[in-house]
Amino acid sequence: MGQDISKMLDGLMLAFQNLHRINNPTLEAIAPANDKENRVEAAQKVQQEAEERLRRGVQPVVLPTPEEVAAAKARVQYQDSLFHFAVAGIAGSGKSSLVNALRGLRNSDTSAAPTGAVETTATIGRYRDSNRRLPFVWYDIPGAGTLNQPGWQYFNNQGLFVFDCIIVLVGDRFTQTDIAILENCRRFQIPTYIVRSKADFHIRSLMNDMGYDSDDSDDESQYETMYNAARERYISDTQATVQQNLGDAMLPVQKVYLVSNKVLLSAVKKRVLPKTALDEMELLKDLLEEACARRCVAPEDEA
Repeated sequence: MGQDISKMLDGLMLAFQNLHRINNPTLEAIAPANDKENRVEAAQKVQQEAEERLRRGVQPVVLPTPEEVAAAKARVQYQDSLFHFAVAGIAGSGKSSLVNALRGLRNSDTSAAPTGAVETTATIGRYRDSNRRLPFVWYDIPGAGTLNQPGWQYFNNQGLFVFDCIIVLVGDRFTQTDIAILENCRRFQIPTYIVRSKADFHIRSLMNDMGYDSDDSDDESQYETMYNAARERYISDTQATVQQNLGDAMLPVQKVYLVSNKVLLSAVKKRVLPKTALDEMELLKDLLEEACARRCVAPEDEA
């Protein structure tokens, strides 16, 4: 397994370093819509979508103006030569810890994103990848639902349309804020990845609910049996909950990635996947492959 993940990650990293990069296709698509000749058609489409969203009780999305796009790019220090990955979600869902793991850092490391029980991110956190050879920037986005970040303003106010992809980190419940982010990303054709972190914590909690007590049992086989049962229950329950919420929001079926930040850190930093791994390797593979496919071209193919 260690060889598999090393080969996969090293191959993708090499592609990012050697292939030419093209502009973000989402931003390229927004620009023509703001041209004078396209404004009427774009306005009609936006109005139709806004009316539909209002009927469903969802805040309508307004196509950003050139000034808003410029402001959003300035706010995140956007550079065309870099890939901009955002982690978004409500307060307390573990965004900062996930950003750190994706960068190969522990929460205690000097350059790690700050973490805490309360929302520690009041503004967008911008972090270069710990491997400076890689053209990656990771963003820790303020959680919607906190007093300084109303949920219905979340997407546009944070300028999420500028990112190459967005990880939507869900907590114990799949919230309406999560749905709103996914709806907007779908409209802007921004790749999204639904992630639930803290898998190890949730599995252990399920084991306790099922009657396991580490103080009363030294039986390794009992631990393994209950761990496997709790793991399967966690996977099936989370998948069912996410798909139900997607269906209720009239969004297409989408995979949910179940990860442990500890396992993810091991995969990124040491190229090792413990036996407790869930979807960590698949998340890294899908995230990097899609980003490369959208914005990397061979020199001879570049227009």
